[in-house]
Amino acid sequence: MQNALEFPDLLRLIDERSIAFSTLIAGAPHLDAPVPACPGWTLSDLVQHLGAGRRKWAAAVAGKAPGPAATAPGERAALLDWFSASTHELLNALRAAGPDRGCRTWWGASQSPQTSGAVARHQVQEGAVHTYDAQVALGGRQPLPVEIALDGVEEFQLTCCSTTAAWPHEPAVVDYHATEGLSLRLRLSADGARVTRLQSADDKPDASLRGTASDLVLVFYGRIPLDALELEGDRRVFEQLIAWEPEA
Repeated sequence: MQNALEFPDLLRLIDERSIAFSTLIAGAPHLDAPVPACPGWTLSDLVQHLGAGRRKWAAAVAGKAPGPAATAPGERAALLDWFSASTHELLNALRAAGPDRGCRTWWGASQSPQTSGAVARHQVQEGAVHTYDAQVALGGRQPLPVEIALDGVEEFQLTCCSTTAAWPHEPAVVDYHATEGLSLRLRLSADGARVTRLQSADDKPDASLRGTASDLVLVFYGRIPLDALELEGDRRVFEQLIAWEPEA
């Protein structure tokens, strides 16, 4: 399945969301504000998580062994400099690698390739969702940018939902419809979970969700409730999907 976004677009969006995230952190009244989406975390913890993750992925893309977990400084200006350096480390590694270099990832059983391009695609989504988390922590929230959210609907399904692990329930077909014009179908069976783009469908799915691409992605990541979307069919299938841990 071909990416909706080209590799240079992914690098641009990683940078853009990093700037948006840093701007929020720079303007926060204090960095010990709790992050509701990540229980027990503060804004400072969120910066640490995102920055350390970028350094880890930079090493993976470069084919280096993972080093010890990076520790961020506590003072705000130094923390922001550290986060900026983490982002540049990732972007430099991705530019040097290009989109097709193989690298280690955690999604080997999914439909996403184990390549630097797939890492870039996933890092766009991680940066966007954690920027949303910071917005919520500071008392405001905005939809994910449409360009990012549309790609995120597919990226999440390919990376986080598709698997060769057997679906432990009755076989099911699930459709997702973004109001901006993207539809996907997820087939669940003893052979696993497989995702395809949906152009037209004569057969009715067992369940479907419809909403903006942003709301779909935020539901996928557990940031807003399922009821924020238009649900048709068997709600139980979505509850089973949410509870499913195929790698456990």
